[in-house]
Amino acid sequence: MPLEKGDFVLIDYVARIAETGEVFDTTIEEVSRREGIYQEGGIYEPRLVVIGEGWILRALEEALLNLEPERTVTVEIPPEKGFGNRDPEKVKMYPLRRFIAQGITPRVGMRVEVDGKIATVRAIGAGRVQLDFNPPLAGKTLIYEVTLRRKLETVEEKIRALIHRRIPQVGIEKFSLEIEGDSVTITVPEEAFYIEGIQVIKRGIFMDIQKFFPEKKVVRFIEVFKREEPASTAPS
Repeated sequence: MPLEKGDFVLIDYVARIAETGEVFDTTIEEVSRREGIYQEGGIYEPRLVVIGEGWILRALEEALLNLEPERTVTVEIPPEKGFGNRDPEKVKMYPLRRFIAQGITPRVGMRVEVDGKIATVRAIGAGRVQLDFNPPLAGKTLIYEVTLRRKLETVEEKIRALIHRRIPQVGIEKFSLEIEGDSVTITVPEEAFYIEGIQVIKRGIFMDIQKFFPEKKVVRFIEVFKREEPASTAPS
């Protein structure tokens, strides 16, 4: 049965630049290691997508609509449907001393922030730095090999997926979930207590649940602290 707007699915993908064959993103750890783009501490697992939410490129989302679980499709995305065409007006020169004064030593390929915008250093010379404010993948044709792993069916697994999307560093099986009437109660494991920005993250989970399940008017988060009992010492 074709997918439709609002469906929750898990996908794997390998993304390449068509012109060079270079892999720039993937959800698969084995591929990331083989291609030399593995990031220590990165999360490699199927990615949650809600059809119609724009969480991935629209051209890629459209390719999912007629896919069945465990099927793979190759999608070619031209620049105008990807990250746009390159704009020469977004390549600008800045004095090198501006960066030195901030304690920054520019290197070609470095990403830097200037006037609140992110740019890539393209060249350095004669006391000047050439910055490119185009997105790194602007002007590139992209090739995605995308596999639909499965469609999520129940309210519980969808809410669990929304939680995991916000807190991927803690296994979702460690969260307890109770859904009753118009409320959702989430028991948060101790591993998540001290994650940076956890209060903002919890607010985000609440907003996600409100958006996709508007009938759930109350979301409770329970954090339980337990005293560790000292190990008993057997009598000698």
